[in-house]
Amino acid sequence: MAWPVMHHRWSDITFLHWRYPVEVVRPLVPDALEVETFDGTAWIGLTPFLMEGVRPPGLPALPWLSRFPETNLRTYVRDGRGRRGIWFFSLDAGRLPAALGGRAGYWLPYHWSDMSVRSDGRLVRYRCRRRPRGERCDVEVARGAPLPEDDLARFLTARFRLFTVVAGRTASAPIEHPPWPLRRAELLGLDQDLLQAGGLPAPDGDPVLHASPGVAVRIGMWRW
Repeated sequence: MAWPVMHHRWSDITFLHWRYPVEVVRPLVPDALEVETFDGTAWIGLTPFLMEGVRPPGLPALPWLSRFPETNLRTYVRDGRGRRGIWFFSLDAGRLPAALGGRAGYWLPYHWSDMSVRSDGRLVRYRCRRRPRGERCDVEVARGAPLPEDDLARFLTARFRLFTVVAGRTASAPIEHPPWPLRRAELLGLDQDLLQAGGLPAPDGDPVLHASPGVAVRIGMWRW
């Protein structure tokens, strides 16, 4: 990426994914984007993690502003040029400046939330309470052995573009990071209503899980 506008690290991330019928997801995605499928279905992802080292190029990371939890609700799409990427239904951030910056800079549906990420190496606990109404996402997982990347894991985690709508037009921004070092994960607890708040039916059944200690990430500016 020639001109990144933001550097950071996504740490202690867990990917929770559920299958959804395409016809359920389609009305929630802009007409200019195609809902991408794997094994005949759309996929909805809930991804809690810790943002660290957030900074623009050439500037140091500020201790308080540069480290905060985030939780994203997303699906996978393709634009008219065949480019694959992420469509976000919502993004929750534990710092108000980050939420405001994401809305103003990328027109993304950020929310300011009371959040925490606590990890002891194997166990990771995520907590999210959205302000002011209190929509929630509490997740507890146990991370296990390294997990070889298969076709489904690659489809769900290897995403290098985000899509947004700026002034009524679909835009996108490149994302650059190395391959995720994925690990197995066991779900110990889940209490959430972010999917329902995003306009989706409550998920049915257990999610597909992937965990990772994280990767360094660079984000480019959006373009129409």
